[in-house]
Amino acid sequence: MSPITLHDDRIVQEIVIKAPAERVFRALTRPEELLKWWAAEGKFKVVNAECNLEPGGKWLMRVAGCGPEEKHASTVYGEYRTVDPPHLLTYTWIRENEAYPETLVRWDLEEKDGYTTVRVTHSGLITESLRMRNNGWRLITTLLKSYVEHPADREGQMETSPISL
Repeated sequence: MSPITLHDDRIVQEIVIKAPAERVFRALTRPEELLKWWAAEGKFKVVNAECNLEPGGKWLMRVAGCGPEEKHASTVYGEYRTVDPPHLLTYTWIRENEAYPETLVRWDLEEKDGYTTVRVTHSGLITESLRMRNNGWRLITTLLKSYVEHPADREGQMETSPISL
């Protein structure tokens, strides 16, 4: 996994997953799969996911805090801009009840010899506080890799990490 890269207005995270791009794309876009892997034990978990997977279609994830520092659930939602399976997915990212501007998340998937290089770029992060609020992509890509490469290991258990989105 490459280290997270911070730019003036974006965060870029890249990871290589031993799986076809089609498999990775499904994990990113199917609600029943998001519920299984977008979670970190003691930190957060997705409790509801909705995906209308087409340009202009809406998506939504309700994320609940868990563990000793339980937090209220929050909602992140947006609209798909580009849906090009299994190579490219872009969507707006809006946090409900927060005064941050709409940002854009882009997933680039490039498959070669049974491995998929996954690059997520979160752009529109125009302030340092906005970049810090959205610095959890390293954890998310690690969770994605673990789920796709070892789905049986993820059933009923979650990763532990101090970072959250």
